[in-house]
Amino acid sequence: MSATQDPNLDADAKRLAELGYSQDLNRSWSGFSNFAISFSIISILAGCFTNFGAGWNNGGPISISWSWPLLSAFILLIGFTMSELVSAYPTSGGIYWWASKLGGPRAGFYTGWLNLVGLIAVTAGVSYGCATFIDLTISTWSEDFAADYSLTRVFIIFVIVLGIAAVLNIFSGHLMAIMNNVSVWWHVAGASAIVLILVFVPDQHQSVGYVFTERFNNSGLFDGSNSSFAFFFAIVPFGFLLTQYTITGFDACAHLSEETKAASTGAAKGIWQSIFYSAVGGYILLLAVVFAVPDGPDGKPANADVGEGGVAYIFSTALGSDWATAVLFISAAGQLFCAVSCATSASRMLYAFSRDRAVPGSSHWSKLSANRVPARAVLLVAFLSAAVTLPALIEVNVGTEEDPLILPIAFYAVTSIAVQGLYLSFAIPIFLRWKHGERFEVGEWNNGSKYKWMNLVAVAEILIVSIYLMMPFVPGAVPFSDDFAWKFVNYAPIVVLGVLLAITLWWEISAKKWFKGPVRTIDPAELPPG
Repeated sequence: MSATQDPNLDADAKRLAELGYSQDLNRSWSGFSNFAISFSIISILAGCFTNFGAGWNNGGPISISWSWPLLSAFILLIGFTMSELVSAYPTSGGIYWWASKLGGPRAGFYTGWLNLVGLIAVTAGVSYGCATFIDLTISTWSEDFAADYSLTRVFIIFVIVLGIAAVLNIFSGHLMAIMNNVSVWWHVAGASAIVLILVFVPDQHQSVGYVFTERFNNSGLFDGSNSSFAFFFAIVPFGFLLTQYTITGFDACAHLSEETKAASTGAAKGIWQSIFYSAVGGYILLLAVVFAVPDGPDGKPANADVGEGGVAYIFSTALGSDWATAVLFISAAGQLFCAVSCATSASRMLYAFSRDRAVPGSSHWSKLSANRVPARAVLLVAFLSAAVTLPALIEVNVGTEEDPLILPIAFYAVTSIAVQGLYLSFAIPIFLRWKHGERFEVGEWNNGSKYKWMNLVAVAEILIVSIYLMMPFVPGAVPFSDDFAWKFVNYAPIVVLGVLLAITLWWEISAKKWFKGPVRTIDPAELPPG
């Protein structure tokens, strides 16, 4: 009897057997749970707030009110192309498996490593953002705690957050499904509560004209110009990091497809629905924040103070300490849910990639615990997430001693690595699916003939945004400038290009001789013809 004819296998397990894998992971996730993990990783309570400064300082209100819906539309398009792919190939390897199937071992090797680097970086970025908001919550509540602020303290909280995420992931895969279901409602209720607080509590709000037309350049680049060609085509695009980083990680639906019931439709819907609902909810949330920007002592909007203090300044000034503490707590808790989900997604990708022998020590990282979860992969993800964020211990003051402006350069770099690693890994199978044309065997959920333009537009958006996110953040990061110092440098391109170089050398010297793509755990001879 072939594996796919085993009467004890359900439709999902049979489809997985056709793709070459036995049902080792526990398939206990519902379609809603699958949607929930991507919705939790996108986490409008995380990205919208932690990267608010990236948008604000690089364009001002217009960089949020106009860039968010524009970028969201493109990202939804990317989601549609990936939904079609996961419907056809619902495996934990996800992005990497699709590239291997459509482009061969080399395409899969590059895709897998880019995706893994992106997932580790997004776990690091979300966990560090969560630690920052935990620190802000306690500091807003306690002046004594605020007085002892240090980057070391935030980093210790960050390590604790990673530890919590690891322990919860190791305990049970089914627990993760329950947590993600709870996370959805926390994000919906929490974001709604924050919007209502920002609408009714502040004594004053900015005008519609301010929110949709005000622009400025706090980056220090191009002499602060806010009307030149460079402003619109160099400064504002760096603010894209706010949207592109927030709405990422939705490939988790693919990585959890082997644990999801009716995965060929459930995981496909999970991808595009998590993007769509996050885009709408995030836009409402961000508009509420921008409308609540307080005026300074001169009676004008406190643009510079917001640029330095971010959303925490808006909350504290416009709402008062009690309401600000409540809002920060809601956000920090949502970010903790997000960090746990990121660790789940990254560990599943590491497990799948190790199962196919692409990672050094594969036999170790692909082992499952008694609870049928990749516990060793979870621990490695937590360790690497901490390692890539070590530069956050270095204080970066781009202001002066009299007027300091501390920017989270390392955080922006880590989130840029996450965006570039993840989205570049998405671009490879999206492009390969376009090349396959009508030869591609679609699943139950597909885009029909619209793939002909959708996939090309998706790839173009990814490449353009990735190039922008490799640019310097501040004047001190511009090579050969008088103010240049390594502490200012956006190290995202160093990491991403370094990974690409390392992958290329590894492939040419060694990997091409032994890496043949996905390794079946079910003998192909057992499968029926055709």
